[in-house]
Amino acid sequence: MTKIIAAALQLNSQPDLESSMKQTFLSIKEAANNGANLVALPENFAFLGNEKEKQQQAEQISDSVMIQIPEWAKEFGVNILAGGFPVRAKSGKVYNRAILVDATGRIISRYDKIHLFDVSLSDEETYRESETVEAGMPEPVVSELAVSDHQKSIVKIGLSICYDLRFPELYRALAKKGAEILMVPSAFTQPTGRAHWEVLLRARAVENTCFVVAPAQTGKHGPSRKTYGHSMIIDPWGQILVNAGTNPGMAISEIDLNQIREIRGKLPSLSHRVL
Repeated sequence: MTKIIAAALQLNSQPDLESSMKQTFLSIKEAANNGANLVALPENFAFLGNEKEKQQQAEQISDSVMIQIPEWAKEFGVNILAGGFPVRAKSGKVYNRAILVDATGRIISRYDKIHLFDVSLSDEETYRESETVEAGMPEPVVSELAVSDHQKSIVKIGLSICYDLRFPELYRALAKKGAEILMVPSAFTQPTGRAHWEVLLRARAVENTCFVVAPAQTGKHGPSRKTYGHSMIIDPWGQILVNAGTNPGMAISEIDLNQIREIRGKLPSLSHRVL
């Protein structure tokens, strides 16, 4: 039996690397103290505010993340999904990257966000992620992670970031590659979060018979940016196991991977695919 204690952190990161990383450290420590062995950080955990400022500081941000996250994973003995954060691309733009780090501090996989958030929600709220971010290669990333039972049990983790959530074909590809837990680190806006966050997360869980771990940003970040919060962990039946609401904190829950096999045995929709 493989059971995991997963924590989806809910942060209020700011356009300040030092303070945001300090908040991240304290939240990882709290999750570990509460028994978590898989800790997921939201998108932009190290810096959230003006996108051009984030791009300008990409080297400092990525250096801090790549040094400190593995150190903290090893210090607390937890596996960490950290993403996304900016990593300079050859074009001068940045990749929005997530990394999966095991409890020994080893980086076992990385994923660069492939769907970029170019939308106009209103005259006052417009986003053009592609102006500063370069899309990654459109390849699904599934990693094997040793967890629980003294690191002898293996779980398969599928990686994604925020706006990817609206593209079900990515998650179907992750499921076809064996993903059991779908990671959705996010910084959803308040309007899109209220309308779509829960329903999309539950849909991705149900249609792929996977657990979904969705850490999120919440509150106000800098002078104008606002995010929705409601970090969640959802089971393969679409049941919300825990919802963090709108305050900084975390959604933490036990994940029993045997539930995947049970549900897929009763409702084998993945094996009934025609297209």
